[in-house]
Amino acid sequence: MAEEPSGQLLIVDDDPELLQFLLEELSQDSIVCQGANCGAEALLLLRQQRFDLVVLDWNLPDFNGIEICRRLRSSGDTTPVLMLTAHHDLEDRVQALDLGADDYITKPFELPELHARVRAQLRRSRYPSIERPSEQLTLGDLRINLMTRTVRRGERDVSLTQREFDLLAFLVKHQGTVQPREQILDSVWGAPFVGDPNTLDVYMGYLRRKLEGAELPKLLHTVRGVGFMARLEQA
Repeated sequence: MAEEPSGQLLIVDDDPELLQFLLEELSQDSIVCQGANCGAEALLLLRQQRFDLVVLDWNLPDFNGIEICRRLRSSGDTTPVLMLTAHHDLEDRVQALDLGADDYITKPFELPELHARVRAQLRRSRYPSIERPSEQLTLGDLRINLMTRTVRRGERDVSLTQREFDLLAFLVKHQGTVQPREQILDSVWGAPFVGDPNTLDVYMGYLRRKLEGAELPKLLHTVRGVGFMARLEQA
């Protein structure tokens, strides 16, 4: 009996040989794969269909991967993006994460690592429907709706990417207790975590910029040498 597909995957690369190789290779993990050879085709497919993950090449003939991420996030599309890049500079990797990529892997890459990163992203896409003890989480004036995956602070709607939402929901679910860095990475990014541990700090920065301000009580706290905690700071 054929194994049920574990996810819908869009692979975007302008190298026809590499694209065909990735389509065949990643389909071996019981994933249904579809390919696109340029940014315009990828954006069209993402408007027409639902995907669980986009494997996106940084360099494309029309739009680069960064621009595609920016367009996706600005339109409210939270489909996870795994960026394939030959850029090794820290600034480039941070830029990719800042503009909406959920993870990245540098070329040349090892196939076992690529498979592991894809599996981790697909696991994360299934967690919200598995781990939902209640429909809403609250912390002070913060409201997190787990069914609609929306966030409000006070009277303001807060737009989050899928990864930002999962991270915030995890911390608020365990509010008042310090969560070790390793536990957060394994729970939010998928166990075992594969990647740069500093990714967590980058995403915590995203959340703080979107949720906190000079006149608002602090919600997200760093416990140096241990991890992070969600707790309402008392005035």
